[in-house]
Amino acid sequence: MKVLVISASPRADGNSHLLAEAALDGARAAGHDVAHVFLDDYVERLFGNCRTCRLADGRCSLDDRYEDLLLNRMLPADGIIFAMPLYFYGMPGRLKTVFDRLFCYISNSAPQQARVMDGITGKKVGVLISSEENYVGATAGVVAQFQEATRYLHQELVGVVVGNGNVRGEIARDPSDPVGRARELGARLFDIRVTDYRLDTVRPNAVWECPAVN
Repeated sequence: MKVLVISASPRADGNSHLLAEAALDGARAAGHDVAHVFLDDYVERLFGNCRTCRLADGRCSLDDRYEDLLLNRMLPADGIIFAMPLYFYGMPGRLKTVFDRLFCYISNSAPQQARVMDGITGKKVGVLISSEENYVGATAGVVAQFQEATRYLHQELVGVVVGNGNVRGEIARDPSDPVGRARELGARLFDIRVTDYRLDTVRPNAVWECPAVN
């Protein structure tokens, strides 16, 4: 399987980068084809007004590498892991822009609509968050945002790892072992079962398949 890890921080020696590297190690050890990108290499422009900035043929006119990221990196991946520092209790601006600018490619007037809508769905998604604060509410907002975004895109959010640290690299000292949990998430990305029941969901009595009892 193809795993793409997207780092939302430009720091190659920061705490979220340690989590990203651990997830890459885990996915690689599990035999997956892995790739790692930094958003600042691809995303420079904010979402604009499609009514005024689309090209005559309907394509997006924003002149950075977002389209390369989306079409050639994100769409071919079977699973995507987002690694991010917590910025003001939310996701970094470049990462929010990744989701905002999807509109340019999935609206009815987008020439790549069918390709993008077919390729963006069905993915396994993991999230790695480094945060200076450790109370649960600090990351609740951004986790909820990922839950809704992945649900809208018909993806599965299979795991969120939160680690605490401020000084570069100190997330490795977090006693909850976020680095180890990030590595495990990378390794088990396609094995984690996600359930989202409704009133009429047909489901077995047991959560996990049990061996037959003689």
